[in-house]
Amino acid sequence: MSGVFEPLRTPAFRRLITGRGCAELANAVAPVALAFAVLDLTGSLVDLGIVVGARSAAVVVLVLFGGMLADRLPRSVILQGTALTAALTQGLVAASVLGHFASLPLLVGLGIANGATAAMSLPAAAALTPQTVAPALLTQANALARIGVNTGRFSGAALGGLLVGSLGPGWAIAGNAVLFLLAALAYQRVRVAHPPRVVEKGVLGDLVEGWREFTEHTWVWVVVLQFMVVNAVLAGGLFVLGPSIANHTIGRTAWGFVIAAETLGALIGGVLVARWRPRRALFVGVSVILLEALPLVVLAEWARVVPLLLAMFAVGLTTEVFVVAWDVSLQENIAPEKLARVYSYDMLGSFIALPVGEVVAGPLATRFGVETTLLAGAVVLVIVTCGALCSRQVRTLTRRADQEDVRT
Repeated sequence: MSGVFEPLRTPAFRRLITGRGCAELANAVAPVALAFAVLDLTGSLVDLGIVVGARSAAVVVLVLFGGMLADRLPRSVILQGTALTAALTQGLVAASVLGHFASLPLLVGLGIANGATAAMSLPAAAALTPQTVAPALLTQANALARIGVNTGRFSGAALGGLLVGSLGPGWAIAGNAVLFLLAALAYQRVRVAHPPRVVEKGVLGDLVEGWREFTEHTWVWVVVLQFMVVNAVLAGGLFVLGPSIANHTIGRTAWGFVIAAETLGALIGGVLVARWRPRRALFVGVSVILLEALPLVVLAEWARVVPLLLAMFAVGLTTEVFVVAWDVSLQENIAPEKLARVYSYDMLGSFIALPVGEVVAGPLATRFGVETTLLAGAVVLVIVTCGALCSRQVRTLTRRADQEDVRT
């Protein structure tokens, strides 16, 4: 037990996961509240896809720039600034909803601004973890970081459903601003040494150097290609079609708990993966992504509270096995001074299809039907995951931390 929680003895790591937990709590409330705010405003699935897609598009466009900055500047300072900016943008969204002057163009514009702050923060947050702990504690640190993040997501999703159901989406979004301010305070106290930095080659040169590091490892780009498709399918199925189905079946509050069930599974998965570390962790992690098809099938065929809760719980638990294995694999095999840029290419590849998935889900469901669209997405998800498992590097990559454990 003491080994699992050893990273918590480091003040910088404690403050980092506190900040990330607060930020994720806010971010978990936002999708639930924003989805129903748009549905209340226009009642259109297409409009909902446009709003959530605009934020994702901003992330895609700017995430490489965020990775470059995170390899140049102190990552904790970047996180402070982005948390403060997110508080401002979320506050403006809440004001527009509560003041009854919200409009589709306004929500799209604020979504773009919020996506820009996320693009700046995501590579910095991912690359900061190995700076806060010793190399031998990377697995435990990543697992604990994910537990903190998922605690915020679980609490936020449930809280979002309750607030939307009882007070309305405006007040739910309003709470995000305060939570982002708390995250900024936590990040402000993170004190770590900046990683060694090679001579700067300009914006283009830095991006080219990061691209070379990214493409040098086959297992990296293969898994990223896999998640381009997986993320697009899930974004459209769960965050565009899901709320619409919930409106006519289980209700808005119950949908908040369904989303929270995934995060609860991830929370428990984080505890599991901190103790159980398979030698070929990446292979195991990629394999369990097959379970991501479950909620799509259940939404299409049996949209009831209990089946959805169980499906999302299973997905959260198994996905956490992948996420920790992926983070440790990158942190052990990528040079520290290039890590944020490689993370940014990872995030770009993983996120680039999100706007497409979110925007086309509504039209596809209108043309072919909601059930057919969800089932087709599940089939595509299974095919691309099996394709990733065909890569020898994905199947054979082993953890260096396990080798260190054997020697010690």
